[in-house]
Amino acid sequence: MQILKATEDNILTASQIITDGGLVVYPTDTVYGLGCNPFNIEAVTRVFKVKGKRNKPLPILASNVENVKRIAFLSEKAERVAARFWPGPLTLVLPKKPFLPDIVTCNFNSVGVRIPQHNVALRLITLSNGLLVGTSANKTGEKPSRTAQEAAEQLGKEVDAILDEGLVPLGAPSTVVDLTQEKPKILREGAVSLEKLLST
Repeated sequence: MQILKATEDNILTASQIITDGGLVVYPTDTVYGLGCNPFNIEAVTRVFKVKGKRNKPLPILASNVENVKRIAFLSEKAERVAARFWPGPLTLVLPKKPFLPDIVTCNFNSVGVRIPQHNVALRLITLSNGLLVGTSANKTGEKPSRTAQEAAEQLGKEVDAILDEGLVPLGAPSTVVDLTQEKPKILREGAVSLEKLLST
């Protein structure tokens, strides 16, 4: 495992690791993420093993709404919410398209997606074909990592590279909202407040 300063060259290196089926820890606007190619089943299986979690779907980060639409259906309501809060710390749970492997969502018919407001994350996602697993870089039940060092302490040799961009801006996980039903349901309170969401 190597800790790499988040330069353009090192982001390119990290994207190549992902393309080759590896696992990379990277900074986002909320916390450090653990990423891989969501279409590589071996890599996704490895993410579950590293995290030590079972039966909890993996969120996906996208570079833009067009890439979100490759794996999820967006209703008019979802389009409105996305237009207001993306890029940003809001994960939308949306109906999943068959294009995304079932292992990513633990066979659920929905997927959590978001577009992060972070240049390094967006560059890495763009170089990784527009979609990247975006689960938090920590063991299940442990605190999410706010620095590359915290991620290294938890995941260390179990990942292939860590991109270091210092302390993340927010340091709190994203808010998660389920938009698969007519009435939105908040699954996790996070960086976006309930008041802001309810006024959308």
